[in-house]
Amino acid sequence: MRTVLNISATWLCLFFALPAIGQQRDSSIVKRLITEPDSNALKPATGILQPLTQDTNYIIVRHVLVSGNKKTRTSIVLRELSMKPGDTIYLSTLAESLEASRKQLLNTSLFLNATANVKNWEGKNADLAFEVMERWYLFAFPIFKLADRNFNQWWVEQNHSLSRVNLGLKAFQDNLTGRNDDVYADVTVGYTQKFLVGYNLPYIDSKFRHGIGFVVSYSRNREVNYISDGNKQQFYKQDDFLRRQFLLGLTYTYRKAISTRHQLVLNYYNESVNDSVVLRNPDYLGNGRKDMNYLELAYRLHYIQADSWQYPLKGLLISGEVSKVGIGPLSGLDYLKFRLKATKYWELAPKTYGALGILGQAKFSSDQPYIGMRAMGYSDDYLRGLEYYVIDGTSYFIFKSTLRREVLNWKVKLPIVPKKFSNLPIRLLVKTYGDMGYAYAKMTKNGILNNKMLYTAGVGLDLVSFYDTCIRFEYSINQLGEKGLFLHAKLDM
Repeated sequence: MRTVLNISATWLCLFFALPAIGQQRDSSIVKRLITEPDSNALKPATGILQPLTQDTNYIIVRHVLVSGNKKTRTSIVLRELSMKPGDTIYLSTLAESLEASRKQLLNTSLFLNATANVKNWEGKNADLAFEVMERWYLFAFPIFKLADRNFNQWWVEQNHSLSRVNLGLKAFQDNLTGRNDDVYADVTVGYTQKFLVGYNLPYIDSKFRHGIGFVVSYSRNREVNYISDGNKQQFYKQDDFLRRQFLLGLTYTYRKAISTRHQLVLNYYNESVNDSVVLRNPDYLGNGRKDMNYLELAYRLHYIQADSWQYPLKGLLISGEVSKVGIGPLSGLDYLKFRLKATKYWELAPKTYGALGILGQAKFSSDQPYIGMRAMGYSDDYLRGLEYYVIDGTSYFIFKSTLRREVLNWKVKLPIVPKKFSNLPIRLLVKTYGDMGYAYAKMTKNGILNNKMLYTAGVGLDLVSFYDTCIRFEYSINQLGEKGLFLHAKLDM
């Protein structure tokens, strides 16, 4: 949910003209201070300045007040705000600074809504007040998840078979102790049998910089994608379990600033397949092996400076990764990987937005078993319009461009549900887009899309609501001349 708060100079004048606690301000003086800023004043983008040595048009933050947080600790809310007691803010940038802080609170995914205001303005001193509306943090719901890579592949190529659906129960408790920590678990049956449990604690120190987390997962399948042929996944199925996977992962997080997050990840994997998979593809795990163990050590960097972390329309997102898979005796897989993803968002005109994104990966060496060759078409790394294909390889890049226009923004009143959840926000954005990409593979089996430039384009509609929901309807065409309507439930870039 994205609630826009616009505070113009006129509204600020009216606000500051209201009686403050214990004092009545002269509205004419307030209006002059706001509408006639000091022409010599420095105005950085954040609006937060060092204490000044001379009188100017500013306020000094006396206190930062937080209300509405029944479960979330006040210290966690204050951690997300760049404005601190003692900071000096120019009146000309006050509205911008308050709005940036309000959006940052929404980006934590802790709150349905947040408001920012100024209270108790006396002379040059004032309090900043933030009121939040907390989300519902405990969820338990049934799992109905497709085993295939996307909806269209399941519906068209797999004839929407219910045998390729995972059923189960997923539960998670966000903000478990009020420190933005979360515990989650799911049990799945059907196409994949899976058990998973994990916990994340963002902060373990008094300065709110260091965090830890862990995840444990075990899964097994009776059907396995054992090879790709002609850029199509080939599957083999039998009554016995063909593949088993175990994961134990530990994460350390360091976050000093608001926008930048550093992570160190250590994962242990065990993979095993039965003899029939090895017979069909001896290179599935490499060298005719039936099982392998390996460690992954990764450093990840995330930088987000955007209006929304869930559905950004203005700002910049960057994520990078350097990982070493295969350490010492646990080197069933062995490679060094570099990965970079960056997206820039602009507001080109009122309600009109542009986005350019690039995603790239390089893996050394290029000699990898089949399970180490996944490139384009897996997870979120695909070209819109090539959803039916996979392009295996060790290195690749994807470039995406999107032009969006908001056409509707309204709220639907829901009956029965609690009041704070009763207003369902809905936004509709129409868009046009174009993608290009390239994947390198040393060896392929009839790979008609490997080692060549690929192009796609299309038009679509995004439906956005709260709880980070985004449903995408896209009509795409690729360079093979194939056209189709595609459905997705995640942000495309």
